[in-house]
Amino acid sequence: MKTLEYVFVALIVILVGLLILDSGVLEPRMVLRIASDPENRAVEPLIQDWAEENDTDIEITYLTSTAITRELAKGAGTDFDAVWPSSSLWIALGDPQKVVQHETSVSRSPVVLGLRTSIAKELGWIGRTDVTVQDIHTAAKEGKFRLSVASATQSDSGALAYFGFLHALSNTSEALTMETLADPAVRDEMRDLLAQVDRSSGDDDWLAQALVDNSAAFEAMINTEALLIDANRKLIAEGREPLFAIYPTDGLAMADSPIGYISKGDGDKETKFLELRAFLSTPEVQDVLSGQGRRVVSAGSDTPDPTIWNPDWGIDLARSLAPVPTPSSEVIAEAFRLYQTDLRKPSLTVWLLDVSGSADGTPIQEIKDAVGTLLDPDAAAARLLQPSPRDVTILIPYNHNILDPIVIAGDQTAESEQARRLIDTLQADGGLDVFYALYEGFEAFRPQAEDGTLTDFLPAIIAVIDGTSDTETRTPLLAHMDQTPYTRAIPIHTIAMGDADPDQLAQLTRLSAGRLFTGSTDLAEVLWAARGYN
Repeated sequence: MKTLEYVFVALIVILVGLLILDSGVLEPRMVLRIASDPENRAVEPLIQDWAEENDTDIEITYLTSTAITRELAKGAGTDFDAVWPSSSLWIALGDPQKVVQHETSVSRSPVVLGLRTSIAKELGWIGRTDVTVQDIHTAAKEGKFRLSVASATQSDSGALAYFGFLHALSNTSEALTMETLADPAVRDEMRDLLAQVDRSSGDDDWLAQALVDNSAAFEAMINTEALLIDANRKLIAEGREPLFAIYPTDGLAMADSPIGYISKGDGDKETKFLELRAFLSTPEVQDVLSGQGRRVVSAGSDTPDPTIWNPDWGIDLARSLAPVPTPSSEVIAEAFRLYQTDLRKPSLTVWLLDVSGSADGTPIQEIKDAVGTLLDPDAAAARLLQPSPRDVTILIPYNHNILDPIVIAGDQTAESEQARRLIDTLQADGGLDVFYALYEGFEAFRPQAEDGTLTDFLPAIIAVIDGTSDTETRTPLLAHMDQTPYTRAIPIHTIAMGDADPDQLAQLTRLSAGRLFTGSTDLAEVLWAARGYN
């Protein structure tokens, strides 16, 4: 009898197994890998819910725009199945092989000038719809406001604003051409406009948050409408003056958030992508994007939320927006090269490199390798971070004291190679005092401060620190910063490695409107990111 029971149970198990196999439950699920701009994080939970309901695994990797561009340059050889950058500009630049198909805008956000409302009133710009790029240029040059713009090659709003400016200055309704970029008058005007930039960054979100956190250092920023709205909601919550949005009439650029499929000949995967794309256009997803201040087509409500789309902030949903046309990939690449090597405001950067005993062993080697990569012209070009002939780079190794500074003038390859050799000879020993090193870093700017040329540069101190610093000189440093006016124009960006104490560095970054980076993963990539901030 028991034998029959065992046979019966075995038959049931086999039958259930066959049914499961026939149903496809145990078959591998389709995987869609998407390289996305971080701005899309808010809708990932909805995407993952949709994926679960549709027997799909969706892996989203958040990358910078330039990193997405580098992935696209691999063509069908990339590991990703789709890209979702903030702007079609990056697809146009990175996809000369035309592997991206079914490209569709998910949301839109125009690039605007966000200006303190009181300054906009003084300029008579409230209520006007005819403010031009030249008006913005002139007002900034006359000192009506301090202008902040993120890097054109490292950020979305910076790139879009740059191409909007170029388009306005070229006085054409057509897409930019190589001939336009070669025009000396356009170059001179663009160079002078970028010379008015008071603060820069390598990240749109960080720039908007820095404005909220450091009202004394910021009066105006070029950024997306969505990030202006986000900044204003924070400013209003703190009882502070909001920004007023100015839409330049002749150089309006648009972050159009395109998602596109990378064709590799897999028809089933392509079909699944199209289903996902359709889901992104549903009110469920579009409402989330609208809640972020991004313009959408199919929101669930016909009535705009006044806490987001506030006309008192200059937000104008009824305004007809005609963004400038996207140039060819060749023109985009040449425009970025010109920006880095000729047109942008030059950088004056002091790098403080920890060579104390706490950096002995692996940390000092990581610093040497990372700085060596930073000074490699080919690596710089790949990241759109080429030096210009007008840049000045000063490397100061430090422990409890400072070692001899290493100065690189402009884009001198020979000087960069010599600096790499000198950095490679460094040994880690001694105590650690980053506060004294910062004092000496500020002193490196004194010649330009005294001869009046400091404002010709975008200055920055970038301090790499591996351990916990002595604090004896911290109070004297803060007193020096308080008593020395030119130091207030110099942001301190800190890179915390290994056993570094971020709390020690946070006050300095806050006081100077700088950023704290963590170098616990790939130090070279962190150095590149910090380099993009001026």
